[in-house]
Amino acid sequence: MKRIIFVLVGILFGVYCTGLHSQRPAQSAISAPVVVVPPVKVSFHIYLLMGQSNMVGRDTRSLASQVDDPRVLALNSDNHWVVAREPIHTDARIPPGQGPGIPFALETLKATSKVTIGLVPCAVGGTPLRRWVKGADLYEACVARARLAAQAGSIDGVLWHQGEADTTSQENADVYEARLVQMFKDLRKDLGRTDLPIVVGQLGPFLDPAKYPYLDTVRAAIRNIPTDLPHVGYADSTGLEDRGDKLHFSADSQKVFGARYAKAMREAASEK
Repeated sequence: MKRIIFVLVGILFGVYCTGLHSQRPAQSAISAPVVVVPPVKVSFHIYLLMGQSNMVGRDTRSLASQVDDPRVLALNSDNHWVVAREPIHTDARIPPGQGPGIPFALETLKATSKVTIGLVPCAVGGTPLRRWVKGADLYEACVARARLAAQAGSIDGVLWHQGEADTTSQENADVYEARLVQMFKDLRKDLGRTDLPIVVGQLGPFLDPAKYPYLDTVRAAIRNIPTDLPHVGYADSTGLEDRGDKLHFSADSQKVFGARYAKAMREAASEK
């Protein structure tokens, strides 16, 4: 009888421990990004992340396996600098995932290892260009965050990926290039950097022209921006894949894209 009771107690204890284990979140889920003090200004290079959902990132499959690098920081929603960890953007509608920002920073550090990179996430999914022009809500919010970030370091560049939301209207698509050029001019003026390097990323090659009828017009506009303005680079999306929704880049493609942004940023910054 005692043996039976002992076995039953053992079984119940095992079930109890299993329950605790199943309720315990993974380490990556419970560990929050670490708030840090940035290095001295001269060593802190800051980049703005602007645009819509493909700058935010939508593929969440690689989040659990990421490894922090203390040389890459992000300005969080409370305006604190933290060690960057995806998702660095916040989005109440759709869970954010892997964007190009951190891969961009890691690739940039390969050429400038003695600095710290600061990322300022400003992108918002599903947003048209009209919300990013001077005077509009997202533009003004981004400029405000940039000025706050600049208290800690220097704004050294902008990563831009947007345009999907403007491919369904001919009216928007036809003036996309002119509006984007003007926005970049305004941004440089407002941040006091007439030569601020900017990199525009091309829309995904997997987008369906039937769903986005003015896709080619917006793609051509994005490709032309480096010829319209000095110190603007172009990150090509050729060969990159979607996460399965024919709209958003996969996590692996975002890592490649981030490296392409870094190469284009170096070229834009060194342009005579």
